[in-house]
Amino acid sequence: MRQVERACKRNHMKIELKAAPDVLVRNEGTVFLFCPLTPRAKEWIDEHVQSDAQWFGNALVVEHRYAWGLAEGMKDEALVLA
Repeated sequence: MRQVERACKRNHMKIELKAAPDVLVRNEGTVFLFCPLTPRAKEWIDEHVQSDAQWFGNALVVEHRYAWGLAEGMKDEALVLA
């Protein structure tokens, strides 16, 4: 689900509804953590990330040099990152 805007004709207000995030991304200093919040995000990671990837609990651990490309790939597939 992408960001949706609806115009309210009665009072001419614009109401903006934001989609819930699929992935929570955190910069932890030396690495980024990508925590899938939806089954769709977990499936995407399973399909596009090497099987020997490092996990910290439910979060995928990603080096800085790969984080931007991973985030772009997720966004290209319409996953919502927060």
